[in-house]
Amino acid sequence: MKKVSFSEINKIAVPAIFAGIAEPFISLTDMAVIGNVTLNPVEALGAAGIVGSFLSALIWILAQTKTAISTIVSQHLGAHRLFAVKTLVPQVILLNLFISLFLYFITATFATQIFEAYEAKGLILTYAVDYYQIRAIGLPLTLVTFAIFGVFRGLQNTYWAMKCSITAAIINIGLDYLLVYGLGDIIPAMHLKGAAYASLIAQLVMLLMAVYFLIKKTPFGLKIKKSFNPKLKPLYLMAANLFVRTAALNFAIYLANKYATNYGANYIAAQSILMNIWLFFSFFIDGYASAGNAIGGKLLGEKSYKKLWTLSKDISKYAVIIAILLICVCVLFYNQIGLIFNKDTAVLTIFSSVFWIVLLMQPINAVAFIYDGIFKGLGRAKLLRNVLLIATFLGFVPTLLLTDYLGWKLYAIWAAFFAWMILRGGILVVYFKKHYLAK
Repeated sequence: MKKVSFSEINKIAVPAIFAGIAEPFISLTDMAVIGNVTLNPVEALGAAGIVGSFLSALIWILAQTKTAISTIVSQHLGAHRLFAVKTLVPQVILLNLFISLFLYFITATFATQIFEAYEAKGLILTYAVDYYQIRAIGLPLTLVTFAIFGVFRGLQNTYWAMKCSITAAIINIGLDYLLVYGLGDIIPAMHLKGAAYASLIAQLVMLLMAVYFLIKKTPFGLKIKKSFNPKLKPLYLMAANLFVRTAALNFAIYLANKYATNYGANYIAAQSILMNIWLFFSFFIDGYASAGNAIGGKLLGEKSYKKLWTLSKDISKYAVIIAILLICVCVLFYNQIGLIFNKDTAVLTIFSSVFWIVLLMQPINAVAFIYDGIFKGLGRAKLLRNVLLIATFLGFVPTLLLTDYLGWKLYAIWAAFFAWMILRGGILVVYFKKHYLAK
């Protein structure tokens, strides 16, 4: 048995890393720019963090069609039956567009009530609503782009997504500085709204590039057939299970931000930095999970179970090594990292006192994300749904309630995330060994 080579894995994983970190990198850039404005930087940072978490929740929940279509395309690629899903791709893209437009209008209308549910008050609430009204316009753009990226990944190609994402990230960084701080009398300083417009323009560019690659480089297009593809129903059944899974995931993040906001402005500002760094690391490691997703689905289509088992071990090892390297870099610059995002002494003190927990979690996160990606490629959406429900309601929530009662504040939030990730990874590893090692 010839195993999947290191170069084959990295051909998908490395571009996927750059494609994956572009979105959190955009958010980190927003944090760094917004957190250093002269006008109300703590409140602006807190508002951006809350909106970023809510938008991530919406995107992660709705973007599960990306995973579902990647799984179906990769399995049909392995079985040499891509022709069977040719009409599926444009139908999924169109449905994603309709769903995201509906959600945009609903959430934009009730933005004040949504962020009040996060315990946002006063200036933080005002900033959050203003920021969201602009950022949310990009919701349909992002979700359509992600559906197209899922097609690319299913075709074992993450290079096109990387080019789109890096271009968008560069544009966003340049526009962030230009629109937030302004350019003399030519462009007025727009504060938090400037960051929102920068992100919106970057998302539009990313979508246009993705559409170009889809039409020019793949066997698929955007022509809609009247009859539904027979794979559309199973795709959305898979996506529905992943919706529930991701809703549970985002419920944990919502609780974390709600509790942090309730602790005070300095705490939600510090939590915003911590969460965005955690997400950045997650997407960084998720590049290898994407390889596990794409290659795993292809191997399942080929019925190459032994290669699948070897793949899981190899990719986990690479992801853990990356996690350790990230920890080493952050330990080396531990006291400098917080200063990138904010100069407030109280915020930095809270951040530094908790950051070590985020770092300690990374190897556990790596294993959990890898097996999560592999099971997505295998189409095991129900299993992933159940694991997240268990981890959230039997791990995260009880740990948060207990440690919050003990007065741990941000320590309580990250202790809960620690328990959450141990359950997520542990259950998946045990299940994989039991059901796939024997085949």
